[in-house]
Amino acid sequence: MSFRVNVQPANRDIEVARDEAILAAAIRQGIGLPYGCRDGACGSCKSRLLDGRVIHGAHQAKALTADEEAAGLILTCCATPQTDCVVEARSVPGAGEFPILKMPSRVLTITRPAPDVAVLRLQLPANQSFQYRAGQYIEFILRDGTRRSYSMANAPSRLGSPPAIELHVRHMPGGKFTDQVFGTMKEKDILRMEGPYGSFFLREDSARPIVLLASGTGLAPIKAIVERLQDAAIDRPAVLYWGCRRRDDLYLHDWAVQAAATMPNLRYVPVLSEPTAADGWTGRVGLVHEVVMADLPDLSGQQVYACGAPVMVDAARRDFVGRCGLPADEFHADAFTSAADLAKAA
Repeated sequence: MSFRVNVQPANRDIEVARDEAILAAAIRQGIGLPYGCRDGACGSCKSRLLDGRVIHGAHQAKALTADEEAAGLILTCCATPQTDCVVEARSVPGAGEFPILKMPSRVLTITRPAPDVAVLRLQLPANQSFQYRAGQYIEFILRDGTRRSYSMANAPSRLGSPPAIELHVRHMPGGKFTDQVFGTMKEKDILRMEGPYGSFFLREDSARPIVLLASGTGLAPIKAIVERLQDAAIDRPAVLYWGCRRRDDLYLHDWAVQAAATMPNLRYVPVLSEPTAADGWTGRVGLVHEVVMADLPDLSGQQVYACGAPVMVDAARRDFVGRCGLPADEFHADAFTSAADLAKAA
């Protein structure tokens, strides 16, 4: 048995199998809906149920509150239809443009630009054409079937030869995957992965100035977007705010300085929240999204791309929209939610 879900205002129909989430069916059929984590944690896929009935799987309360659910909002990533439905959701052109591929990848290099950050370069198989948009992510499929998500940090135009994707991995002590990266992983190891996923990528049909906001290794997809801006000669004004705790956490500071020096339309503003005397820091200090608001109190004409810790992304969304006039649909986000966070919520 399957149900028909009509998506408005695009008037697209999705055939959803029994016990299948609406978003999974949309991805399978190449229909672009907004989403991020696919785990009921981030709220990026929040949509409105106009007609019909759905049942929600496990999700975090911050992603969809009881009041929001009562008001007719749903998370398409964990909502399974019980009848034919009509759903109001933003269309994301390009989100379903490239096929989802399951493939092996080979570890080419592992570097450590910071004590708790590893940069992986993974060689793609020669017999498959892996395509993605700068900002999207892949999922590693571990031996026990669990998955871990990481964003590509290089634009598709910078895969190199042999073609390889770049990933930034922060060590989470006790983490099933990150302990492997920082412990036993070595060059030439084979990893199973699947992708591309996500609706976090540059909306190139817009002319709005761009605010790029990252915390920690949330820089990864932001870096890919910066490279896309450069390689596609997109000259929209852009500013990159990168927030970390201490100076050593700015693990690609030199790259960001160089990008701003070679791109006349790009500014770079590093921000530390807890600098020490040993850092000798003379730059901006505080919460990175608050530094953005101090510099740009009126965001009504901007477009924002935010990636990093959920607490930063949530605060930026709330304050940029509520206090700085940013239109809600011009805030695009990818919040990094760890497996531990998901387990705690469950």
